[in-house]
Amino acid sequence: MFEDLFPNSRVLARYRDAPLFEDRLRYLTHCADAGARDSTLRKIAGHQLHLARLLDLPPKQGISMGRIEDAAQAWAQPGERRSRQPATQEARTRFVGHAVRWLRYAHWLEESAIQRHAHARELAAFVEWMRVERGWAAATIRGCGRTVEHFLRRLGAEGTALASLRITHIDQEIMRYQARGCNRVSIRDYAERLRTFLHYAEQRGWCRPGLASGILPSRTHPGEALPKGLDRDEVERLLASSEGDRPTDIRDRAVLLLLSTYGLRAGEVCGLQLDDLDWQQETLRVRCPKPGRSHLYPLAASVGQALLRYLREVRPARPERTLFWTLNAPLRPLAGSAVSGIVHSRLNRLGVSGKRRGAHALRHATAQRLLDQGLSMKQVGDYLGHRSVRSTAIYAKVRLASLREVADIDLEGLA
Repeated sequence: MFEDLFPNSRVLARYRDAPLFEDRLRYLTHCADAGARDSTLRKIAGHQLHLARLLDLPPKQGISMGRIEDAAQAWAQPGERRSRQPATQEARTRFVGHAVRWLRYAHWLEESAIQRHAHARELAAFVEWMRVERGWAAATIRGCGRTVEHFLRRLGAEGTALASLRITHIDQEIMRYQARGCNRVSIRDYAERLRTFLHYAEQRGWCRPGLASGILPSRTHPGEALPKGLDRDEVERLLASSEGDRPTDIRDRAVLLLLSTYGLRAGEVCGLQLDDLDWQQETLRVRCPKPGRSHLYPLAASVGQALLRYLREVRPARPERTLFWTLNAPLRPLAGSAVSGIVHSRLNRLGVSGKRRGAHALRHATAQRLLDQGLSMKQVGDYLGHRSVRSTAIYAKVRLASLREVADIDLEGLA
């Protein structure tokens, strides 16, 4: 490892002869396996030498963040790094980050106690109930768990025990959430998550009965808002923004073509595996976690070419079968939020505003394009994986071309 990073014999000897050789090498190997570049590994190696001297490693007890900050302050001084200028704030932050990650990996970091709310055990039991008894999707469990945890932490901060909870506490929490400017659908979902937890809490005897039935989620009207999807010109501009040779462009183009061609959800894209691509039959298998089934699509030529280029030039050489990965260390499978982030950041750069700007914007655009081409709502729903035609019906409201045809009908003097 050190021989590859430092070809100069004098520099190599300095790194090999320094204390904690095995500990430093073990962590550098770990970083290299996670996808760190050689330039990053050299910075980490240099920081390790300073830390070994400034912190007197290995320690007899855990090293606190205060000592790491003091070491960073000493390291940043002129002359410490063979430089006449003090280190920048960015360099100090990088030094602290490398120090924390190495010391944590070596179990030399004094980990502060995790702040737990008073009802952490109840929350863990509720999460397990959602997973085992209800069989909900992982994303649903995370969302509901976050809402309930935020609610319980708020109760703990106010000194309110779950056993003494009253409906006024719940109303106040929902009003706080509403004050953030959330729409009615978000407020309804928030209230329903709290109601689900309180139903469970009542069954376990953690709170007084009747609280859950007292929560009345806000009324919503299906289809009350027009879908703010992208028009065809905006989709074409978005795809054109990924026509480059940078690794990010190559990966993003494959992602964007999957979203715009098949109208996939973000979770469906990041859930794709190498085995889902059948190059001989030219098909793409997509697992749909929301309905809980799989769909088989014909592999479009443009999508196949973009995927091949990504696989040959960009995808990290990982043994796992996940298709899309991050490009910077630590390497990990691409998350659904990152898929939406690709769309959002590129639309921001294009100056597109006032519309949905996540991955779902392309799903809306795909549905609208198919309807405009004359496909029935049943056909579009089957293509998108909708379980009900009602899920597709919302797109019919914005078929302006069809509405104009109706408006042009001659009513023969009846109007």
